[in-house]
Amino acid sequence: MVEGHSVTQVGPDVPMAAIEVVDPAVIARLPDDVQVISLKPHGFSFWTRTARLDTRLSSGSHVSYFLKTTSGELGRNMVHSEHTSMSMIHDLKPFLVPKPLAWGSYTTIPDVHFLLCEFRPMKNELPEDIDGLAKAVAEFHKASLGNQTRISAPADKKYGFDLPTYHGNVPIHHGWANTWEGYFARTTRHLLSMELESRGPWGAITLQKDDMASGGGGGGRGGPSEIEDLDQDIIIDLFFNRVVPRLLRPLEANISPVLIHGDLWHGNAGVDSSTDQAVIFDAASFWAHNEYELAVWRQPWNQISNGHRLCYHRYFPQSEPAGEYDDRNLLYSTRVNILDSILYKDDPSYRTSYMFAMRGLVDKFSGEVATPA
Repeated sequence: MVEGHSVTQVGPDVPMAAIEVVDPAVIARLPDDVQVISLKPHGFSFWTRTARLDTRLSSGSHVSYFLKTTSGELGRNMVHSEHTSMSMIHDLKPFLVPKPLAWGSYTTIPDVHFLLCEFRPMKNELPEDIDGLAKAVAEFHKASLGNQTRISAPADKKYGFDLPTYHGNVPIHHGWANTWEGYFARTTRHLLSMELESRGPWGAITLQKDDMASGGGGGGRGGPSEIEDLDQDIIIDLFFNRVVPRLLRPLEANISPVLIHGDLWHGNAGVDSSTDQAVIFDAASFWAHNEYELAVWRQPWNQISNGHRLCYHRYFPQSEPAGEYDDRNLLYSTRVNILDSILYKDDPSYRTSYMFAMRGLVDKFSGEVATPA
């Protein structure tokens, strides 16, 4: 989610009443001796209503909670998925995320659903120390190594997730794959099909040579400098049948799946004002190559940026072949921009960005043959 964008998709329409009175289903998840003091709107989301719930225990101590409410079947699936993702991260690194406590459905308002978490007082900013956030994410990734079957994954699978996760309100159907190449190719093909169905075929597009080299990201770049016609079907075919196996197949023997946050931009991170430690939230987790987490850090609008990437690799080194690290990051960024192109369908910059990246990678790698799987 990026500030300043209009979102054309319609999300859950949550009634204000959802955060005006505490529903019995929420109260049932609180301690038995709790007394509700107040429920006040807190934070902002396009698809949910969120609030701070303040309570007092019989001991006299005060406890606050964060309440997120959604509506409809989509909303129910969103809070279920987020609760699952956040619970898995909390299991690995308890101080990195607010503790998820419960999810469920209201009893007094039809088709309203909720996620209840501990309330963490946060500054709406990133840690001043870049190294702090980067190290925390790297340590979270490393903590998940070897813990896959204990936390969630079937014993015979590696990459993916049991539940759909959500990019805004765009569902990502993960499933499972035994190889990272297999997972990435299948899910990215599906997302690209969704994007093309939503926005139509590419047609002629405006390209900038500097972006062809850098792979850029969506969101307000400068004016065009060159027009080129892209043959959509040829580029897509070469991307999936040449570029993806060429870059990911040599990687396969050198990596193991890690649990990632899945949407780690600056709007999903902050600073705990009581500890000054990094906090992340709104997770959309799945088991992936750890470097995929850093694809969104390439985006020019993201305040978690290339400096964080450099710091991250002090604690989690680049995968081999390290010489192809930036090409892999550009490859992964195509999927990020495809997702944002679905979500922000009236903003052409995300589509332009992923096409730049695909075209640049095809130009570089389509003549090379991947090693047999």
